[in-house]
Amino acid sequence: MEADEQNAIERRLDELEREVARLSALADAGPATPADAGSAAAPRAEAPDDAEPDASADDPLWFVNELGRRAPGAVMMAGAVETSAGPIRWQYGLYAEKLLSEDWSDLARPLEALGHPARLELVRQVMRGAHTTAELLELEHLASSGQLYHHLRQLVTAGWLVSPRRGYYEVPGARVVPLLVLTMIASS
Repeated sequence: MEADEQNAIERRLDELEREVARLSALADAGPATPADAGSAAAPRAEAPDDAEPDASADDPLWFVNELGRRAPGAVMMAGAVETSAGPIRWQYGLYAEKLLSEDWSDLARPLEALGHPARLELVRQVMRGAHTTAELLELEHLASSGQLYHHLRQLVTAGWLVSPRRGYYEVPGARVVPLLVLTMIASS
């Protein structure tokens, strides 16, 4: 067998191993429905609110090391959080190569929707349990109901909030962890 042919076979084998690792990670996350877009209910966690993630003292980079072993070149976000609607287990990942090859211009609108202090506070308050327009009108960041509805419309249009019934808002399960990840990024 020629060296070029051997290298091609090895590259293809590497690609297949990465794809198997990616599919295994998806299978480990459990089934997802189109409405969830990657979220799934999880058993209730009993960890205290201020508990740090359980990381081995021997390997403080356990998540990154396991990700590198299972899916080299992947970028992931994951979380297991308790919400007012119940527990959410969620993970999503893509390969860096794919992310870098895509057009990022479509990302401006959803990011822009979060680019106002009042909208960030609205999303935070909804995630903390304030769901009705009456509850949200009590926030100090808003001068009028017109402002509230303007900001809510921006957040709903961008997909950060949904309104399953009139005057009631919630963060879709598939957006909970990404919102928390964005706050971690902004605060680091």
